[in-house]
Amino acid sequence: MFTGIVQGTGVLVSVDEKPNFRTHVVKMPPELLPNLALGASVAHNGCCLTVTEVNGDLVSFDLIKETLRLTNLGDLNVGDVVNLERAASFNDEIGGHLMSGHIICTAEIAKIQTSENNRQVWFRMPHAEYMKYILHKGYIGIDGISLTVGEVTTSRFCVHLIPETLERTTLGSKRLGDKINIEIDPQTQAIVDTVERVLASREAAMAAAQALAEQP
Repeated sequence: MFTGIVQGTGVLVSVDEKPNFRTHVVKMPPELLPNLALGASVAHNGCCLTVTEVNGDLVSFDLIKETLRLTNLGDLNVGDVVNLERAASFNDEIGGHLMSGHIICTAEIAKIQTSENNRQVWFRMPHAEYMKYILHKGYIGIDGISLTVGEVTTSRFCVHLIPETLERTTLGSKRLGDKINIEIDPQTQAIVDTVERVLASREAAMAAAQALAEQP
């Protein structure tokens, strides 16, 4: 599990591309290296990846077909920067919200509004069905960053970014059209899906009762 508080950024130093598979190597910041071992989980732009090799501050990770399909990690090139977070420990402060590192899709940056000390960024979701999980003032993971949802429309939503977030993460360098990893809040998803199932079951029962009552 992760908290959505980005602990640092890392530079992609090499990529080994294979069919439906790639291994990339990230230069990790010193503060994220202590006790980092094979098999450890590290979120890259919010996507949970497993350490496969540690060589000083150069750490390798494997990306399979599903990861490449659902996230923006397959679009990265040498020199690109990723948001990093080590897996949370039981005694860690939950400064953001609990996140699993499972990306549901990528969203496109549709609009950026900048004012003094503030930035509002709008994201366009690829499928309208995902919008039912994105609620005003709810939580969402944006490239691994725990953020609060601002305004919501039928296909888009926005977040408000403070200077600290823009400076400490990759969001400060993002531009229109860039693809961003999206993780919806799992608790919100569970509640919405449960309510939908209950309502569907109730409607089915009412329809069955009505059909039975109409029989001669």
